[in-house]
Amino acid sequence: MLTLALIGLVGGLVTGISPCILPVLPVIFFSGASTANAEDSGKSVEAGGGVAVAERTETPTPSRARPYLVIAGLVVSFTLVTLFGSLLLSVLGLPQDVLRWAGLVVLVIIGIGLIAPRFEHLLEKPFSWIPQRNPDSTRGGFPLGLALGAVYVPCAGPVLAAITVAGSTGRIGLDTVVLTAAFAVGAAIPLLVFALAGRRVAERVKAFRKRQRGIRVTAGIVMIALAAGLVFNLPQLLQRAIPDYTSGLQDQVNNSKQVQEALNLGGIENDQNKDLDNCTNDATALQSCGTAPDIEDIQQWLNTPGGAPVDLKSLHGKVVLLDFWAYSCINCQRSIPHVVAWDKAYRDAGLQVIGIHSPEYAFEKVPGNVADATDKFGITYPVALDNNLGTWTNYRNRYWPAHYLIDAKGTVRHIRFGEGNYDVTEKLVRELLRDANPKVSLPRPTDTADDTPNTADITQETYLGSTKRVNYAGQGTYTAGDRTFTFPGKQPENTFALDGAWTLSSQNITPTGEPGRIRLNYRANQVRMVLSGNGTVTYRTGDRTRTINVTGTPNSYELVSTGKNQTGTVTVTLSKGVQAYSFTFG
Repeated sequence: MLTLALIGLVGGLVTGISPCILPVLPVIFFSGASTANAEDSGKSVEAGGGVAVAERTETPTPSRARPYLVIAGLVVSFTLVTLFGSLLLSVLGLPQDVLRWAGLVVLVIIGIGLIAPRFEHLLEKPFSWIPQRNPDSTRGGFPLGLALGAVYVPCAGPVLAAITVAGSTGRIGLDTVVLTAAFAVGAAIPLLVFALAGRRVAERVKAFRKRQRGIRVTAGIVMIALAAGLVFNLPQLLQRAIPDYTSGLQDQVNNSKQVQEALNLGGIENDQNKDLDNCTNDATALQSCGTAPDIEDIQQWLNTPGGAPVDLKSLHGKVVLLDFWAYSCINCQRSIPHVVAWDKAYRDAGLQVIGIHSPEYAFEKVPGNVADATDKFGITYPVALDNNLGTWTNYRNRYWPAHYLIDAKGTVRHIRFGEGNYDVTEKLVRELLRDANPKVSLPRPTDTADDTPNTADITQETYLGSTKRVNYAGQGTYTAGDRTFTFPGKQPENTFALDGAWTLSSQNITPTGEPGRIRLNYRANQVRMVLSGNGTVTYRTGDRTRTINVTGTPNSYELVSTGKNQTGTVTVTLSKGVQAYSFTFG
């Protein structure tokens, strides 16, 4: 637990000094520098014979508690939102960006409050018990911290990856809470230093003490500007424009073996999976990586008699290949033909293939959708629906696809993450079959073509949902809800943009009313699109226009296939009733 806390703290500290922190620094600085409603430092009164004299009053000084309250609110809010926000919103059936928008609204309200002090007094009154009994705008700041924690988006890294896996699988224990809180504290320490610096400047610089009213107004404007900038994703532009001066330090932390082992990014280490790290990816010879962990927390089985579950212990004497996959994953789609071929070639020789379907999308949790996909791919071996990622985390897996090769005694002997190296995997399958039965008669090796692309030379898989989207280069706010877009005048390579009225959800987009257009600039030899619903999709590449009919559950449709990598542009027009999830590339 102490190790996790230290890792979280260090990861947070590195994040707290990185470029991604820059957009919130002005708000933090002015939150420490602003004081109470400071008007004139003196007032006129009549004395004696009616001559007006100036009665001196004490110059307002910055609250000593305010910087700490702002940072405390940020830590509490960021921790709760990061760990439990997605889970809570899923239970309530609310869009995943509700909390972010709520934080932006609060940020604007507080900004208005700084400009209009009476408004701030009313705003902070419910929080008057922290820590004083009477509302006092010189000491408030906790609501501001809560708002900043909801909208604060730190740089990604292994610590956040571990937290995200825990949150998405619902496996939130004390260790995850400690890791999250430590990360939030680490990221907040540099912010606290900046807030205290703002207070120190306000205490020592005469101009700040005399112009507190102006300082408060400036702080309010800065907060409103930050909210507006976040709406239009301007902080991301700033971060891309500034070189990441912490990249070397982040690499040292993130690539540390101790950090990777302590975080267990795919899941929590237990007695069953503690030896899996003895296997190295891309090994060309058999290794020994401990007894295979159980297949657990499965919602449903396909291709078994009566839907009966499969127990690995009952398969001793057979060689077992576990294939972790998701049916809309293009990498899995290219891998499955090899797995199907091995099943057909070596089933009678003692090979048992089991597919572990661990979904990326919500629609991949629907048993009917997975059943349709297994039929389409010609899968006849057992498939386990790992909808809660229970087996995924028990194997500490982190890739689609992933192959775990288990010998006849139940020991994991080979692990392969991702596509490719199929000849090596098949060679090791044949070796284990001979070890299990020296008299076995094996057919010739399969000759399925290896279509694994050079991923460094093709466009990254492009998600279209509001919470997972990447490669967006269009104009307008890309968040859940009804939005209207227009194509930009210039669009970079490996990006997409929208035109028309769209409804964006966390996982897909669909035209609102009239057909909507998507323009994609890509580099690949194959472009596919994951679509569902009912309607038509028309796409144009060069001077050729084609139309496909979309019906039913989500599926992958081919748009482009050239046989060699090349750059190009495809413009896709979706009719109302069609949902688009992602572009995938080969």
